[in-house]
Amino acid sequence: MKYRELFLLKLMVLSPVLLALTLMASCAYKSDSAKASESKIKSFDGTEIVYGKQGSGKLAVVFIHCWSCNSSFWNNQVGSFSKANQVVWLDLAGHGKSTSKRLDYSMANFGADVAAVVNDIDAHKVLLVGHSMGGPVAIEAAEILGDKVVGIVGVDTFYTPFTYPSEREQIASFVRPFEINFKESSENLVRSMFTPNVNPELVSSVVQQMGGANKTMAVNALYNIFTWSSEKGPSLLSKYEDKLFNINGAPTGEEIKQHKSVNLIDGVGHFVAQAKPAEFNTALMEIITKL
Repeated sequence: MKYRELFLLKLMVLSPVLLALTLMASCAYKSDSAKASESKIKSFDGTEIVYGKQGSGKLAVVFIHCWSCNSSFWNNQVGSFSKANQVVWLDLAGHGKSTSKRLDYSMANFGADVAAVVNDIDAHKVLLVGHSMGGPVAIEAAEILGDKVVGIVGVDTFYTPFTYPSEREQIASFVRPFEINFKESSENLVRSMFTPNVNPELVSSVVQQMGGANKTMAVNALYNIFTWSSEKGPSLLSKYEDKLFNINGAPTGEEIKQHKSVNLIDGVGHFVAQAKPAEFNTALMEIITKL
């Protein structure tokens, strides 16, 4: 798979995701989230979803990680946003601590995982924040949660310069290397999504975690991400346009906004919140203030 093809897949790695400034370079993430107790709730198919929450307030900010990631990637957001809001983070089925024997890792099924958590904490005013794959998952969760959702934040997932393969044969071609050698293909993909100035220890940490993801889940989810973007994405993006905000990376600093809802953060690749957590937090706080 060529470099450009790898970088094209950046939207898939989705979302979630978030290490920290220099401290994030460590594989052992440290944050206020470590102080919060974990809970479990069963999703629609009996899968146990592990989640945590911290803080209080009328608004529940729910962080949804990306493909092959886990909830620890949001560690650098938990402390900042739980000061005035209820913050929730979870591991989607087959990710992190949420093990699963699910056969179909579709965006709709992942969305049901998120909805199960939101309903379990009895939240009635929700902001869904989804990185990469977490973006489609957030929209599918909104389909279930309805008016409880007051906003959706896509993090480097919607309205980027990149296009998804849409034909079945194109999708199969992109995913095939991951079926053959998942670890190597995943690691190559992840490295291609960072700018050269990023702390190499941070890159290695993300590479290691994502390369160690469940292969069965990851390959199936990749197919589903592409399918969703082709078949459901356009209509659902239109449906939620009034509630949708986007924070995207601008690696060269010369990128142009693809939509009025996009906030570009210069000098960062796909992993916006990991590489530049302070800038990301500021952008997200501005969105919350508007709500």
